[in-house]
Amino acid sequence: MRILWLVLSIFFLSNLQAQEKKTLLINGDIFEYILDDCGDTIVLANFGDMTVTSRREFASMDEYNRYQRYRRYAYQVYPYAEKAIRIFKEVQRQTAEMRKGKRRKYTRELQDQLKNEFETPLRNLSKTQGMILMKMIEKEVKAPIFYLIRDLRGSFTAFYWNTLSGFYGHKLKDGYKRGKDSILDMVLDDVNLTYGSDEGPLPASIRLPKKLGKE
Repeated sequence: MRILWLVLSIFFLSNLQAQEKKTLLINGDIFEYILDDCGDTIVLANFGDMTVTSRREFASMDEYNRYQRYRRYAYQVYPYAEKAIRIFKEVQRQTAEMRKGKRRKYTRELQDQLKNEFETPLRNLSKTQGMILMKMIEKEVKAPIFYLIRDLRGSFTAFYWNTLSGFYGHKLKDGYKRGKDSILDMVLDDVNLTYGSDEGPLPASIRLPKKLGKE
């Protein structure tokens, strides 16, 4: 029966793709739709990206407990990682054509807003929660936190934060390296930031400075 269901599903989907798609407006959103052989309307909608992983296996109970703890922490810091990545990508777009001086002026204007929004909750994170938050961001943007800070704020600032983070056992220059911590890899695979961080408006409390213009 499962094979029959699979064959029928594939056949049904291939028929849908072959039919001409039209659009309709539902609550202000535009959706594609098709008409089936009976004349009924079938609305088509796209789902966000999904990650399918294999069953988790652990060598010991200690590994399992660490996985559960990391996973719990990851979902606790997820909102901060999502907002940080969204803001970072928007700032990149806004400052892409600015010279260094104007870019730094722009980011300084934004810094006070970010401080008001995030300083208190981030200071309350544990060492492990902070590490997971950094690795989530680094995995998504594909760069160590150190270089993100350096590009936006300057080498001295990046060096300062790299040195400070070293006291807590983390080096911002190291970045996320897959394979270094298999439990962390599992957790970051479970938490998909790619879709959420590209969708929707910026946090209501964050107002990006107006473009300073080209020099």
